[in-house]
Amino acid sequence: MPHILAIAGSPSHPSRTYSLLEYASKILVQQGITVDIISVRDIPSEDLAYGRYDSPALEKPKALLEKADGVIIATPIYKAAYTGVLKAFLDLLPQKALVGKVVLPLATGGTIAHLLAIEYALKPVLSELGARHILSTIYSIDKQIQVQSDGSIELDAEIAQRLQDVLSDLVKAINISAATKEVAHAN
Repeated sequence: MPHILAIAGSPSHPSRTYSLLEYASKILVQQGITVDIISVRDIPSEDLAYGRYDSPALEKPKALLEKADGVIIATPIYKAAYTGVLKAFLDLLPQKALVGKVVLPLATGGTIAHLLAIEYALKPVLSELGARHILSTIYSIDKQIQVQSDGSIELDAEIAQRLQDVLSDLVKAINISAATKEVAHAN
């Protein structure tokens, strides 16, 4: 069964970004995909700030990442870049942590003006970590994610459809990757 690690890069909770990640995870679980969600804000700030690669708090995230077929990275955009807490976390991962993983970046922001922040800021770091299969980014602005009184979210129809489409692409890519690995292993 395919496994996805969903990484929440928001420094606050609750957040639209985390809610979007939960929404995407529910869709994947309904398709029979196993999803684990981690929030980088839960890693001790001292470990992130001081670059403690050997922190015991990183053992579980690294293990989940190692077994994942795909990774969803969700982040709010602040001042035209992804969050510092996410950057600190990514810096602590092994050099080629994303090799062989299908990666889906999700981002939220207050304005459409920062739409390309993922292309110019996050994707180069993901590539440096070995990601070669990075899917199209979903970038949504705050007004496209309405938080309901019960804490759930309602997505703008366009974002909901684009998210559904890219999640379908994620599942297909993971299945193709798994089939390719099986064929290579059999030979």
